[in-house]
Amino acid sequence: MPPGIRATVAFTTPDLCPIVELSDAAEITVDSVATNVPASDCGECVTEFSADADADSETDLTPIFSHGPTNRYRFTHDDGVNCPCECLGQFGCPVARYVAQDGHLTLVFHAADYEELRSVVAELRDRFPDVDIKRFVRSPAVEQSQDSVFVDRSKLTTRQLEVLQTAYDMGYFERPRRANATEIAAELDINPSTLTEHLAAAESKLLEDIL
Repeated sequence: MPPGIRATVAFTTPDLCPIVELSDAAEITVDSVATNVPASDCGECVTEFSADADADSETDLTPIFSHGPTNRYRFTHDDGVNCPCECLGQFGCPVARYVAQDGHLTLVFHAADYEELRSVVAELRDRFPDVDIKRFVRSPAVEQSQDSVFVDRSKLTTRQLEVLQTAYDMGYFERPRRANATEIAAELDINPSTLTEHLAAAESKLLEDIL
């Protein structure tokens, strides 16, 4: 059985869903969320979330339960796919963690394998261009502990990827180096300073995923 994958994605559009709008307007963090989104048109999509009772003035929703300073709210989704949770629901991938803060939304979900992950991410990017792929973590394929991550190579520009690939192929990252920055820059017909800038930018993006 192939190992599953845990994905963390983020969005920066406040009007993405009512919860993100509320968290942005009330300046609160909402992270107690439960969503029932069917994988097909077989039923009603419902989301519940908890928020500070003081946030009442920022939402038209009526609490279904109150406990001290916290209210529990519920709303029904409209038809179609209008938010990331509904998009994930089309693939049968429930949201494992939902955090709305400062107008930003962070979601954690699990995919059964890489093919499912690739399909989900492609759909998210198509529907929500501002999506930021934060992290992919693959579960160990064997019982012993492993620490595997997926690197989102699409963060690199075409030029950054070309520079990184050329530097790698020419042995720039080997010890001792088989080629220096001047030789690689000449191969790419660019200045050594430009090469260094591209390499630094590419390495920074990749290390963000790895670390």
